[in-house]
Amino acid sequence: MRNGLRQSMAWLHAWSGLVVGWVLFAVFVTGTASYYRPEISQWMRPELTAAAAPLEAAGLGRAADFARTHLETAAKGARSWFITLPTPAHPVVDAIWRTKPGMPPEWATLDPATGAPMPVRQTKGGDFFYRFHFELSMPPLWGRWIVGICAMAMLVALLSGIVTHRRIFSDFFTFRRGAKSAQRSWLDAHNVTGVLALPFHLMITYTGLVTLALMYMPWGVTVAYDGDAQKFYAASGQVTAARPPAKSPAPLAPFGPMVERALALNAETLERLTVQNPGDANAVVVAVFEEPHGLMHRHPQIAFDGVTGAVIETTGAMKPAVGTFATMVGLHEAHFAGTALRLLFFVCGLMGTAMVATGLVLWSVARVPKPGAQAGFGQRLVEMLNVGTIAGMPAGVAAYFLANRLLPTGLAERADWEVRVFFAAWVVLALHALLRGPARAWRECFFASAVLFFGVALADMLTTGGAPLFGSPTAAGPFLGFDAVMLALSGCLAYAGYKIRLRRTAPSRATPRLQPAHGLPQR
Repeated sequence: MRNGLRQSMAWLHAWSGLVVGWVLFAVFVTGTASYYRPEISQWMRPELTAAAAPLEAAGLGRAADFARTHLETAAKGARSWFITLPTPAHPVVDAIWRTKPGMPPEWATLDPATGAPMPVRQTKGGDFFYRFHFELSMPPLWGRWIVGICAMAMLVALLSGIVTHRRIFSDFFTFRRGAKSAQRSWLDAHNVTGVLALPFHLMITYTGLVTLALMYMPWGVTVAYDGDAQKFYAASGQVTAARPPAKSPAPLAPFGPMVERALALNAETLERLTVQNPGDANAVVVAVFEEPHGLMHRHPQIAFDGVTGAVIETTGAMKPAVGTFATMVGLHEAHFAGTALRLLFFVCGLMGTAMVATGLVLWSVARVPKPGAQAGFGQRLVEMLNVGTIAGMPAGVAAYFLANRLLPTGLAERADWEVRVFFAAWVVLALHALLRGPARAWRECFFASAVLFFGVALADMLTTGGAPLFGSPTAAGPFLGFDAVMLALSGCLAYAGYKIRLRRTAPSRATPRLQPAHGLPQR
């Protein structure tokens, strides 16, 4: 504390943000995209553009029985089945099963009217961004711990940044775009994007930590429920109770009557059926409904005996503490948001992404060596990581979408290949930054990303027959909007590359009265 509280907080703010900044940038990008997860998934399965009328209870029941018939043949030995029922936005039945824990799930897409397999391309769609947001495409335990540690560091950076800012309200309105010093401009950009959406940044960081709190601090549940977290979830009203397998074979009852009974008991949209212990005397069929409107994130459930079809349990009201937790999760995921509010969340997510990016750039700009001096290893490493992450990751996102349109639809492990293309493009641009140096790499990586995003819209028009752009009857609103966003991102990235090209010289260090670590005015 020798330099005073604000100076100490400035040091903490700079270093806590830098150490985890690259991971946080990726988390913000994918988390922001996840606000439009259904639309992304719909765009990535263009075969399903034709919206269907909502099915009645009897039609949903038949669709569920078609899936049951398919799973009884294709998923023998599976411990659980998941049947996603058709909706107007997703007019097919997805039958999903997992044979062993830790193994990737298998699935089939069926026509709800006939039960025949449908030729729909395999893709992870928007779910890839959603899971990357908190798992980083790593084993879940490792990925969630890494993201949690980074989120805690971000919370520290936010709070220390608030202490550091003496002029937080004036910074709300201050952005000196024409400042002679690059450091001054980057500092203003960082302040504006951080302060303007500060309530969102605090909320999204804190609620993100809360969503995984039981994994980070499991001791209370472990002691109270003898290490069986499933008992806790059932006792708190989040899910229905599981039954152990009886290890005695028994045929499943038809799903149709269960679906009709579930819809009679609950007015919400029936989202899916989860079948536990299929083919066993203790089989359970759980009808899972979409979230009721409101902040609280909960999915009402009705459990049926899989052999007799009788109702055995219905989830009730959540306990107060669990209801608070569910509200925090609902705030984080924003499923309650309508069109305008979801757009606001998306814009705030973009500002969070920009806040992290400008903070990373500001750190390196503030430490540009004096003329004639040589940059140290740490300075060069930070610059390379900045280019590879900030300019390289958008190329990976564009490549992921482009792979969805260009890879053969019958390719084995096609969904995994889309993810591999995402990482391959990201790694290629990061290596390019390492070989070319930051000055050229920034410009070239931004131009490459711009070309890829433009290519996404072009490939969509060519591979779908121009339906999204020329008003075909099969075109849906998300397609036209998605392509417009791709073109807008392409234009923004091209403009960024153009501006960097105009300013090829090293940033000036002639910024009087600034502390390099954070930009605090010196007394």
